[in-house]
Order: sequence, then structure tokens, then C-alpha cells
Amino acid sequence: MKLSILDQSPIIGGQDARRAVLETLALARRAEALGYCRYWLAEHHAIAALADPCPELLVARLGAETSRMRIGTGGVLLPYYSAFRTAESFRMLEALYPGRVDLGVGRAPGGDARTAQAVAGGGFPDPERFPQQVWELAALLARKLPPEHPYARVRLQPEVPTSPEIWLLGSSGYSGSLASQLGLPFSFAHFINPHGGDEVMRAYRESFQAGYEQRPRTMVCTFAICGEDDADAERLAQSIDLRRLHMALNIDAPVPTPEEAARHPYTPEERHYVAGQRARAVIGGPAKARREIEAMAERYGADEVMVLTITGDYASRTRSYERLIGAF
Repeated sequence: MKLSILDQSPIIGGQDARRAVLETLALARRAEALGYCRYWLAEHHAIAALADPCPELLVARLGAETSRMRIGTGGVLLPYYSAFRTAESFRMLEALYPGRVDLGVGRAPGGDARTAQAVAGGGFPDPERFPQQVWELAALLARKLPPEHPYARVRLQPEVPTSPEIWLLGSSGYSGSLASQLGLPFSFAHFINPHGGDEVMRAYRESFQAGYEQRPRTMVCTFAICGEDDADAERLAQSIDLRRLHMALNIDAPVPTPEEAARHPYTPEERHYVAGQRARAVIGGPAKARREIEAMAERYGADEVMVLTITGDYASRTRSYERLIGAF
């Protein structure tokens, strides 16, 4: 099974954004040595716990830190940007690191409404344009814009012989349907929506129309924490449990440390909420983590599993990824 990594560049309590970015680079180097297939960076805005609002810039550095592993975004929030500008940015990355660049795109806002307006330059990004944007982006990179398109004669640079690999990301049937219509690979965000993804993936495969790809390709992305054993994984998961609660309560704070998480006095209602969020994640020792990831891949019919891990300290995050790929 192919295993890959999604990194949100978490900022842990007591640390800062620079430390988070440096830890992303260090983890990418380790991930390549361990044999992970891809390393993707996510775009988020105005969130105290996450440090990366412009993943395409960090991908440029990531390529210099690695030599074999595929690198890319999971994803660029396309409604904020023009398809043409996005195509040029990723064509430049492809010029730097030919045959290694992935362009994952999504339509989520990646932050609150006011921030979305600021990022979009004063107006609100229009998600209704998303299908047209994805089509234009894929056509630009594949050099397949029809002659009547207003940008057909515009020169897309840099002019290099290869193109980034485009993935459509989503957590609903909408994105799966669009990916099947355009003939694009599809990645389902189980870590966002753990319900119904297997049906979305099945519909994607059944309705897939050959286009930019000749056959359907699928990935599922899950949150995962792999401890020394099941009990250790539960201890490590306390930080993300409290982080989930903070998000529900609109508390904008860094990722809690293990000490902060252990001290939190949960009410019964809070414990019930946190327990309900566990469906998004695989949490266990190596044997349990492998068992659950294999079962998830089979249920989704996924060719590849991407893993997002956040713990209350950077060292335990790295060890989780080491144990996980070791289990396979």
C-alpha cells in the first residue's frame, strides 16, 4: 500500500510559526528517508494553530530539502486565485523539480468569512466558479484549451515539457462527481468528513470519464496517531482531542501540549463531543493502526492512503510516522 503525508504545519503551545515551518522541513526529510510516497502541504488562513497560508512557497523549499519523494499541495484553495496564475506557479515548481510536483486543489475557505474576503482582495470567493476554474487549470497545464477560449493564445510560462499532477480534493459527493466528469484523480478527506466517503468514492469510480487521466485514481486522507501501543496512542491523542474542542468553541489557540491536554477538566458534554470526533482518526499502536488503515483503504477502494498527524510535541509526531510506516 502507498502511504503519504499531509502536513498542516501545526504550531504547538509555547512554539511559534517559524519553529512550525522548520519542523515541516525536518519531517519531510525524514519522511523521504522512511519511504513515504508524497508529502503535501495544506493552505489555511488566520488560524493560530496552523502556520502555512501559502503552501506553494513552502513546496519550493521542500523540493530542495528532498530528492525523490513527490511534493505538493493538499491543497491550494482555488476560488481565491486565477487558474492561470496557479498554473504558472506550479509550472515553475515543475521546472525546478520535474516529475515530482502534485497540485491538489480544493474549494474550502480555509478560514473565517472576513479572512476569506481579505485573501480574495475585498470580495468573497465565488465557489460557483470552481468547476470552471478546475477545468481551466487542467486544460492550461495539459495545453488543451480550445482555440475559442479567450486565453488560448496567452503564453503560459515557464515552458517546460512536463506538468504537475492535478488532484481534486473533497469531502463530499460534489467534488467526487466533478473529478469523475473531468477525468481527474480524487482524494477524499476522511479527516474532515468520516461519513459516506466510501459511497462517494464508489460513485467516482463508476462514473469516471477518461479525460486528463485514462483511469480513476483514488486516495483517502485520514488523521492518524500511532503510539508505542494503544495506550500510548490514546495519551498522544489527548492534545488533538482538546484541539477539536477548541475549534468547536471558537477558541483560536495553538495546539495544546500534552500537559495542557491532561489538565483540561472535561464536562460530560465535552467528552461526548470529543468522542464523536474520533471517527475522523485512526488511533492505536502499530498493529491496530495498520489494521484500521488497511480496512479503511479496502472500504474506500483507495489506491493510496494519506495520513495527517498532529500531537502535542514535534518529536512524538515524527515517531508516530516512523511507527506507522514500520508497521507496513
